[in-house]
Amino acid sequence: MIVRIVKMIFKEEKLEEFFGYLKNNQHRIKAFEGCEMVEILQDKKNPAIVMTHSHWTDESYLEKYRVSEVFNEIWGNTKIHFAEKPEAWTLRSLERLS
Repeated sequence: MIVRIVKMIFKEEKLEEFFGYLKNNQHRIKAFEGCEMVEILQDKKNPAIVMTHSHWTDESYLEKYRVSEVFNEIWGNTKIHFAEKPEAWTLRSLERLS
């Protein structure tokens, strides 16, 4: 399993617009083949910091998503609200090693 974490810092005045867009479109990410779960996290001290935490069956599904029309549309409507450059990590889950 692959875990993807993306840290985004938004312009504070754009947070509500982003959350509204995400609410209407998150089902498209969750329904994408190979996506096992998606979670949106918001920093308690700085609400402009938002992270996505997603699980993918394997890296090939994550890559298919990253080149898909769904990703391009959602990312295009998200990145316009950033205050800073996002950071992203793709991690291999070690839970299956035991």
